[in-house]
Amino acid sequence: MTVPAVPAGSVRIFDTTLRDGEQAPGAGLTAAEKLEVARQLARLKVDVIEAGFPAASPGDFEAVRRIAQETKGGIAVAALARCRDGDPQRAVEAISIAERPHLHVFIATSDIHLKHKLRLSRDEALAEAVRWVAYGRKALGPDAEIEFSAEDASRTDTDFLLQVYGAVVEAGASTVNIPDTVGYAIPAEFGKLTKRVVDLVGSDATVSVHCHNDLGLATANTLAAVQAGARQVEVTVNGLGERAGNASLEEVVMALRTRPTQFPKLGSAVQTEQISAASRLVSYLTGFTIQPNKAIVGGNAFAHESGIHQDGVIKNPLTYEIMTPQSIGLAGSQLTIGKLSGRRGLQGKLRELGHDVEGEALDAIYRQAIALADAKKEVTDLDLLALVEQRVSEVPASVELVGWSVTSSHGGNATGSVTLTVRGEDRSAEATGNGPVDALYSAVDQALQPVFGWRPVLTEWEIKAVSAGEDAQGQVLVRCRRSSDEGPGALVVSGHGLSTNIIEASIEGYLVAVNKLHGAEINGVDVAFVGRRTAEDLP
Repeated sequence: MTVPAVPAGSVRIFDTTLRDGEQAPGAGLTAAEKLEVARQLARLKVDVIEAGFPAASPGDFEAVRRIAQETKGGIAVAALARCRDGDPQRAVEAISIAERPHLHVFIATSDIHLKHKLRLSRDEALAEAVRWVAYGRKALGPDAEIEFSAEDASRTDTDFLLQVYGAVVEAGASTVNIPDTVGYAIPAEFGKLTKRVVDLVGSDATVSVHCHNDLGLATANTLAAVQAGARQVEVTVNGLGERAGNASLEEVVMALRTRPTQFPKLGSAVQTEQISAASRLVSYLTGFTIQPNKAIVGGNAFAHESGIHQDGVIKNPLTYEIMTPQSIGLAGSQLTIGKLSGRRGLQGKLRELGHDVEGEALDAIYRQAIALADAKKEVTDLDLLALVEQRVSEVPASVELVGWSVTSSHGGNATGSVTLTVRGEDRSAEATGNGPVDALYSAVDQALQPVFGWRPVLTEWEIKAVSAGEDAQGQVLVRCRRSSDEGPGALVVSGHGLSTNIIEASIEGYLVAVNKLHGAEINGVDVAFVGRRTAEDLP
C-alpha cells in the first residue's frame, strides 16, 4: 500500500456529521443541504468528510456522489458500507470519482450483536470483514484509504477483537476504527483498549476511535484514546447523532489546542475560526437547537454573570476564559448593515462571519438585508447569519404562497385564508383554528390534500428571536410528516421561516417543510434521509 500515514504531530479529524450525525431522528437533510454542510466542513479543513451511507437510499447515494465530485484540496470523502454484498460496491461507485476516496466498511464483532442481530459465528464475521476489506483495496487501488470498523468494539472480547484487526490490516486496511457504539466505555478502559490496538498494528495502520455519548463520556473517551496513540478521531459538529450523540468536533479540537502539555506535539489542521459558522449551519439545517451551556459553541460559553467573574474578565480575559471567542470565529462588531450599505461591504462582513457569498446569492441576500434595514432599527450579525442560513435551505417549490389573511379575537377561534400556487394552479382555502397560526396551517392543509392525497402533520413548532429588541426577526422552526406516512420509519422534515412578522415566518416555514415532503415523494434523489433505513445499527 502507498496510503500516506497520518503526519507526525497530527490527529486526523474524521467528520461524520453527514452520516452518523444525520442518524439523529428528525435530522434528515436534502442532498443540497448535505452539499452545503460539506462545503463548510471543507472551509473548516477537516481531514475526512464521511458523506453518507450510499446503499441506504438513492438520495444518500446521490448526495455522497455530489460531495465526492466537488470536494478538493486534499480532503478525503468517505462512504460507509456494511460487510454485506451490495453495500461496498455501491459505496465504491459513489466515491470512486473523489480526489481522495475513503471506503469505510464495518461489521459487528460483539457476541451480543453476532448472536441476536447478525446470527453469525465469530469465524463467519471475521471472514466477511477480511473479504470486504480486500474487495475495497482491489476496487479502489493502493492509494485509497480503506477503513475497517468493528461495531460494538468496546463490548467485544478483546482477544477476538485483536484477531479481527490483525486480519483486516493484513487484507489491506489502512485504518482500523474502535467504535464505542453504545457509549459504554469509560476513559481509563478505553485508553487501555486503544493502546493494545496501537501496539498490535504498529505503523501498518492508523488507529481511529468513534465514541458515542450515552454516558456523557464521548469527548473524554476520545481524548483518552488520543493519549494512548489513536491518530484519527471520528466526530460530529455539535456532537450531533442518534440517542445521546457523538463526540463533539469542537470539543475535541479545542481540547487538543487548549491543552498542549497533555497532548504534546499533537494538533489538527482544523481552522478553528470556522467552528462557529459550522455549528450554526448544522444547527439551522437539522433544526437541532444548541443548548445554551454547550461547551465551546453554546450561547453561554463565553458569558459571565457573576460580578467577580465579570471583573476578572474585564481586567484580563484569561482569568475566566481558557480560549477566546475569536478563536472559534465569534469576532466582529454587532451593528453591520444600514439602508445605504453597499454589496461589497455586505460581502466583506459575511466573509468575516465565515460565509463566502457571491453572485446571485449575494444579490439576493443584499436585497433582503436592505429590506430588513427598512423594517427594523438595527441589522445585526445575527440577522445577517439568519438571512444566509435561510438562503442555504431553499428547496424547489411545488407549492408557493400567493397571499394570506387572518382574523383573531380574544376568547374566540381565529379564521385564516390562504391562496397558494400548487403545481402551477392557484388554490384558495379558508379554515378556523385555535389561534392565527393554527388557522392558517389548517387552510394550507385544505388546499393541498385534494391535490397531493395527503396533508402535512405538524410534529413540532418553535420560534425564537434572532436578535434583541421588539422589532427583532422571528425565526420559526417546524417539523412535519405526511398524513399518509406513520410509524417509527416515517419521514420527518424541518422547515424554517424568517420574518419580523411571526405569522409570516410560521407559514413560510410550514411551506418549506411541505415542499421537502413533496420533493421526497416525487424525486427520491432530492432528499437524503435516514429515517427509513432498514440497516442494523451503524457504528
